[in-house]
Amino acid sequence: MKKAIVTGASRGIGRGIALELAKNGYDLAISYNETEECAKSLANEIHEYFGSKCHFFQASLHLPGEGKILFDKCVQKLGDLDLLVNNAGSSKIEGLLDLTEQAMDFLINLNFRNYLIMMREAARYMVKSGTKGSIVNITSSRGERAYPGDMIYGGLKSGIERAVQSAALDMAPYGIRINNVAPGATRIRAQGVNRFSASSDKDFWEELGPRIPVKRVGTPEDIGKAVVFLASDDSSYITGITLRVDGGLILAGMPERPTPGSPDAGWGFKEQRFIVENEID
Repeated sequence: MKKAIVTGASRGIGRGIALELAKNGYDLAISYNETEECAKSLANEIHEYFGSKCHFFQASLHLPGEGKILFDKCVQKLGDLDLLVNNAGSSKIEGLLDLTEQAMDFLINLNFRNYLIMMREAARYMVKSGTKGSIVNITSSRGERAYPGDMIYGGLKSGIERAVQSAALDMAPYGIRINNVAPGATRIRAQGVNRFSASSDKDFWEELGPRIPVKRVGTPEDIGKAVVFLASDDSSYITGITLRVDGGLILAGMPERPTPGSPDAGWGFKEQRFIVENEID
């Protein structure tokens, strides 16, 4: 049975990735930041439905040294490693005039620095063990398309897209492939209030979906299937790419905008703070 680490997997996109990997025969080690009950529930679900093992560990991956500590714990429990999925991340929307060093440092440490550290640890382990494994980073369509207020978040996602190209060249001689998956609008909550919209999540997703070319928002399962593909032998000739999974979201310009004609339609308005990608947990 193959072994995988998935960071930030207790809910949302990470949870969908973990479930798809378990469905495809992986034992897992996952991390969470605060939601231990969600991580425990996922581990139980994976064992009950797929018969796979799922170990879970708390890790605040924006803190120095946490990534390596987590990696060592995961490998020790799994006994081996075939796949690392860097998913844990967070989104903070700040325009240039509102930019705070606190938010900047937090996002750099979590969304970029920790990704590189986890990749380094996985690559070193795979080289030492002779494993022709795979690494998949979860980025964002915002790494390719800019929106107001996402300078730090989008810039770092773009940085991972560029970094993975060099990393893939470094590891290709060892048979280790490194790729990214870039989600677009992905429905990660069924109800409640969206952090970047005054409407309920149900209204938000129902209003956004028809404006996406494929006429729906994405699901964590969609992202999980893309990860499974990039980790499989079916993609053995693919490395150093960013696979955008967004239903054509960014092809049409700015489809996340409010309904045309509304008072806050158009560029540069703070009301347009819609962002729906991976989270720290």
